[in-house]
Amino acid sequence: MKRDFDLIVYGATGYTGRLIAEYLATSYRGDDAPSWAIAGRSTDKLQKVRADIGAPDDLPLVKADAAEPASLRSMCERAAVIITTVGPYQLHGPELVAACAATGTGYVDLCGEPAWMRRMIDAHHEEAKRTGARIVFSCGFDSIPFDLGVLTLQEKAR
Repeated sequence: MKRDFDLIVYGATGYTGRLIAEYLATSYRGDDAPSWAIAGRSTDKLQKVRADIGAPDDLPLVKADAAEPASLRSMCERAAVIITTVGPYQLHGPELVAACAATGTGYVDLCGEPAWMRRMIDAHHEEAKRTGARIVFSCGFDSIPFDLGVLTLQEKAR
């Protein structure tokens, strides 16, 4: 099924989500760039993030709320992959993982909550396998201290 977007950054108004959106806005421009959107609970806050990071005015905004499962499913139906930074995941992630598994949408997070991840795998593995959804937990989680170390080294070397 053709989706509206290659990826959606869900939680783009938070610190990490904004960094991801800013990276995409500055690194991927032009006709060969992936199609993407930013998502969150507040359209007003999403508009501000879009302006602040220098993204094009036509970067799509998607309203979605972890407390509204229908909005999550709708978001998932529009993207090939959801990058989520909306945590804590045990509180705000179960419905999104379920929606991704049901719609065959890829899922990527920064989770550091192993017991929750186990529950999500147990609950959604078979459906994700059937629909082709790839659920990737903890993407980049343990790399953050090392990345900060490299950044500090680079700054000192200058």
